[in-house]
Amino acid sequence: MTDMPQPPVADRRDSSFTMHGITVSDPYAWLKDQTYPTVDDADVLDYLKEENAYFEAWKAPREAMIEVLFQEMKARIKEDDKSVPEKDGDFVYWSEFKTGTQYRLWYRKPYTGTQSDYEPEDGTLIYDENAKAEGLDYFSLGGLEVSPDGKLALVQVDRSGSERYTLEVMDVASGETLETVSDSALGGPVWDKNGDGFFYTVANENWRTYEAFYHPLGGDPAKDRLVYKEEENPAFTVQVGKSTDESMIFIATGENISNEWYVIPADAPESEPRLVMRRRPDIQYSLDAAHGKLWIVTNDNHVNFRLAEADPANPDQWNTVIAGSDEFYLEDVDAHRDHMLVSGRLNGLDQLYLRSYEDGTMTRLPFEEEAYAASFTGNADYAPPAYRIGYTSMVTPTSTQEYDPDTGEFAVLKTLEIPSGYDASLYTVDRLLIDARDGAKVPVSVMRRKDHALDGSGKLFVYGYGAYGSAIPPYFSTARLSLVDRGFAYAIAHIRGGDDMGYQWYLDGKLDKRENTFNDFVDVTRGLIDAGYAKAGNVAAQGGSAGGELMGAIVNQAPELYGAVVADVPFVDVLNTMLDADLPLTPGEWNEWGNPIESADAFRTILAYSPYDNVTRQDYPAMLITGGLNDPRVTYWEPAKWTAKLRHEKTDDNLLLMKINMGAGHGGKSGRWNALYETAEAYGFVIDRLGSE
Repeated sequence: MTDMPQPPVADRRDSSFTMHGITVSDPYAWLKDQTYPTVDDADVLDYLKEENAYFEAWKAPREAMIEVLFQEMKARIKEDDKSVPEKDGDFVYWSEFKTGTQYRLWYRKPYTGTQSDYEPEDGTLIYDENAKAEGLDYFSLGGLEVSPDGKLALVQVDRSGSERYTLEVMDVASGETLETVSDSALGGPVWDKNGDGFFYTVANENWRTYEAFYHPLGGDPAKDRLVYKEEENPAFTVQVGKSTDESMIFIATGENISNEWYVIPADAPESEPRLVMRRRPDIQYSLDAAHGKLWIVTNDNHVNFRLAEADPANPDQWNTVIAGSDEFYLEDVDAHRDHMLVSGRLNGLDQLYLRSYEDGTMTRLPFEEEAYAASFTGNADYAPPAYRIGYTSMVTPTSTQEYDPDTGEFAVLKTLEIPSGYDASLYTVDRLLIDARDGAKVPVSVMRRKDHALDGSGKLFVYGYGAYGSAIPPYFSTARLSLVDRGFAYAIAHIRGGDDMGYQWYLDGKLDKRENTFNDFVDVTRGLIDAGYAKAGNVAAQGGSAGGELMGAIVNQAPELYGAVVADVPFVDVLNTMLDADLPLTPGEWNEWGNPIESADAFRTILAYSPYDNVTRQDYPAMLITGGLNDPRVTYWEPAKWTAKLRHEKTDDNLLLMKINMGAGHGGKSGRWNALYETAEAYGFVIDRLGSE
């Protein structure tokens, strides 16, 4: 890198701690500002600014190349795009982007029962995100919940990236803010049946929702009724919701493996919450309501969940409706008037069913491609004549469709438009099962051009996440084409830690089995190399957040496989974060990673794989690391400490860059073009390091 200045070098300051008889050195602990969430330590800020300047020094002579990528990505996006209108109550709602704008405009019009209702035109503008974002470095609309009579809306806005939202009551007709209820709201608020008030939750100083309130319109927020008292378990968070038939208000408290729910009649918001089933270790359940019954999805007697029903008068008496299955992973059930919408996964692929209330008949919605992603979406109305579905694959642009249960036919309402053109016949998708080192078969979805020869001459880009039971579906991406058209095969590794292959797939990638996730990714990479997609060293990898932890682990384990790695907001300082119970997310994360404070075994397990703690004297691939100063999920010092340690330990001269967004959070910059430009930077880094055809 002859065009680069010398990289920043962070001070190494003596710091260590001993726990469970093990001493851990942490020479970059000082990069955590002790006044966080305020960050004003001059030494910390100076280091972050030096790293950003180093990133800009790399980018400056490559600005033209990045701009080419950005412009071609932008050209694939319809600037004046509109969503398909969705009926909710007496109106249909949709959003639009106007040419040249970063944010959405929200419209509605009265529902008349005709086909023209679903044509996005002649609507009334009810919210302009662009106007609200003017003059701000960051803007995110977290919610726009219209009252039952359509006159008011609950608006949630984050203006810093901290994911603390201002909750306001807006007059829809005038756009005037009538009340500001909270400046630290988190989670979606819900109206009561008559629109006299609403339920909401707020975040405490540790960014945790631990209480639920009811706010009567016009009341003093300081006197709002406490509906759910303080949740004492520091791992649990509280949320509010509403059933599809709008008869029940739900209050749920829990973590990602255990929870409990309460119900309140939506037309009697003053009622005391009624417990459905008390929390139990490792048992989850979720609710909906229709036809006078509660419908419950739970893993209480099968790892892949079952569907049960209960009488709201005896909510803890559950009767099985759909039994748990070793093959079918039941994910969700939405209870509409005429059918239950049942979502799940079979052999790693999405399955959608309509279930009859009368006889329990299950009608599977058919999809033809071998690898795809499908979901019920946009079905806010309790009794729609047809059901909305989102469908996509790695080669098929995302579409919104309707399935008519009477005819069994699909109607495409909207397909993603690609103004610059797209010829699907040029591409193909490979669905592979690759053997992991312990014998597990890991699914992989790969998109490539048909002329991408499997002789090792091409390049490969592998993406992964692998945590929290979050599957990464084989979805379509217009930005991805900028890599694939330059000779890259793009692979999504459906590794353990996600629930791609069922809930057990998730359990097999967490706690003391966490290293399965990292091993799967490395083994997938090796399998794809063996299959001829690329040679070792001509492989790029990317992951963010927990997927950034994945990136840190794979470069420690098998750096020789990768020529370029992008780690976005990487959770790499795992041990220190899990030892800090005062951080916002830590108590709720112990069931995912382990509690090293109480458990010596958990301490040793995390220490053995924590990417920051396992940086060693070896060669590393070229790396781009990103972070956000206001990120409450992965705090800025994790990527900063990791970068500093990598610079000190690595024995190569490969490029190492870090970019910290000084005015954004976990998701990077807001605004569709700002976010897209950051994608262009990441792909530009990969192309700069590996070249292109």
